[in-house]
Amino acid sequence: MDPAAQPPVRQLRLVVEAEDYDAALAFYRDVLGLPQRAAYAQGDEERVAILDVGHATLEIANPAHKRAIDDLEVGRQVAGHLRVAFEVEDATTTTDRLVEAGAQLVAPPTRTPWNSLNSRLDAPAGLHVTLFEELGGEEGVPPGVRPEPGPDGAPGTALP
Repeated sequence: MDPAAQPPVRQLRLVVEAEDYDAALAFYRDVLGLPQRAAYAQGDEERVAILDVGHATLEIANPAHKRAIDDLEVGRQVAGHLRVAFEVEDATTTTDRLVEAGAQLVAPPTRTPWNSLNSRLDAPAGLHVTLFEELGGEEGVPPGVRPEPGPDGAPGTALP
């Protein structure tokens, strides 16, 4: 793809159904701090809020990688088919704040081999969440991890 060309997809929007809409909105907007870009209501029952998460990526992992990350971050298999990850400035403080607001702590902040601090939570609206803080400096690549080629055959980046 031409680096100057506009990507065919401009935004990733994850749509989450929340039985307790007000509690979920307060948790993600007010406690986690995701800015509200828009909100709409129709009639007395239909409501939606669009929260800004900054930069979005879609991480596709095979089952072996998903199990390896669960084992590394939690010590056991906990994530379902989907896990939402938020990069935060301070994983420890944010984890504590979200637990105080009702999230269930699954695993406390743990330093990973790729030099990030990751915690796991079960959060409102049924989301299994990773909070991660990039610690900077030399990012390590765990032993055995290798770059995968991109679609054009060019070397990719080794990512955990």
